[in-house]
Amino acid sequence: MSLEQTTYGSWGNCLRLYNDKAELLITLDFGPRVIRFGFIGGQNIFCEDTAVESSASGEDFDAVYGKDATWYIRGGHRLWTSPEARPRSYYPDNDPVAWEEIENGVRLTPPPQKWTQLQEQTEITMCPESAKVTVKHKIVNLGAWDIEFAAWALTVLARGGMEIVPQPQKDTVLLGNRLLALWPYTRMTDKRVYWGDQYISLQQHPDADCPIKFGINSEHGFAAYCLNGDLFVKKFELHEGAEYPDGGMSFETYTNSLMLEMESISPLKKVAPGDCIEHTEYWSLYSNVTAPDPKDEVAMDAIVEKYIK
Repeated sequence: MSLEQTTYGSWGNCLRLYNDKAELLITLDFGPRVIRFGFIGGQNIFCEDTAVESSASGEDFDAVYGKDATWYIRGGHRLWTSPEARPRSYYPDNDPVAWEEIENGVRLTPPPQKWTQLQEQTEITMCPESAKVTVKHKIVNLGAWDIEFAAWALTVLARGGMEIVPQPQKDTVLLGNRLLALWPYTRMTDKRVYWGDQYISLQQHPDADCPIKFGINSEHGFAAYCLNGDLFVKKFELHEGAEYPDGGMSFETYTNSLMLEMESISPLKKVAPGDCIEHTEYWSLYSNVTAPDPKDEVAMDAIVEKYIK
């Protein structure tokens, strides 16, 4: 496993974390964002918003963050807090990021968020022999009173792929076992989503005319994304019996014409001054994987059995 400082595309100064198989590119001039994850010489499975198609600004931002303040999605992977609120969630993280090398990886620390009084930190480590990555997120309350929130880890995937989300299967006898949150713009009849018995599939379409977002009470702690022969697997910690945001959602996903977003969430926690909340994800990348038909749950199960379980 190697680490070097370099420049990457239009993103300026970055860290490159790599081995003989795969690489990560992490921005240093802003964010941070893990702006690239891919095999050496291969495609970037993460989205790069080089055309600046997604940003947020306006009078509500100016009143809080100063004149012409703007948040940019940029793509890749980022850390937020849940429940979502504007402008709080969209903190303009446009300043340089401090970093230090750790064993098999790097620790990234952006400047403290002055308005929210939160300090984010992300540790990223890479397996020396494979395309496996561990991402540890930490958010500290720097304020003078308790704040209740959850850590929210959002991975923005490139156009044209298909996501596989496992449905909860626990036998709860006379009680419901599946919670589903739908956002107002989500159409249940949208052809991009298939509500299967074991899996939900969601396709990213560059020509989509409206977004989709839904959340579930994940029981399995993973989701996967198939794109042009590569398979990205995102695993995350679950805490049975804990209170999660948005009515009990531990996993949420969103897609529009630009990208598809896989979002894992920690339980809600009342964080005292000086205390923190932590949330860990585990990423894997596989090659030569044939994407299943969006309605073929047998083929989806075969992928899960081979690459995830």
